[in-house]
Amino acid sequence: MSDDWKRHENLRTPLKRAVGLGSAKSGTDHFIWQRITAIVLLLLGAYLIGLLLSLGGASYDLAHAIVGDTVNATILVAFLIAMFWHAKLGLQVVIEDYVHTPALAGVAHIANIFVCALAAIASVLAVIRITLGA
Repeated sequence: MSDDWKRHENLRTPLKRAVGLGSAKSGTDHFIWQRITAIVLLLLGAYLIGLLLSLGGASYDLAHAIVGDTVNATILVAFLIAMFWHAKLGLQVVIEDYVHTPALAGVAHIANIFVCALAAIASVLAVIRITLGA
């Protein structure tokens, strides 16, 4: 009887053996978006570091004008959005891997989304305020 059972198990397709072993719905998307945001941060971060280094010793008014320039402000907003999105994705992985209590994991996920969204909105609004001359 044991040999019959083993033969039956070997006839299952790989998909049938994998069904029920875990979720395969969004892991790839998450992985890809983490890599995309990392690449965007590298490119935009290099530009912004160059911009900051060029501001060394500049007056407040000059720095305000350079940050308020449309191109620089757009790049800064794109950097901020990518940064907080990347942070949200990274913290989500940490929560999923290391928080094992379901209730605490749920609260941590909600807090992660809320804090990252709030910080992104506040940062983008600050850049818009500088750009509009306030």
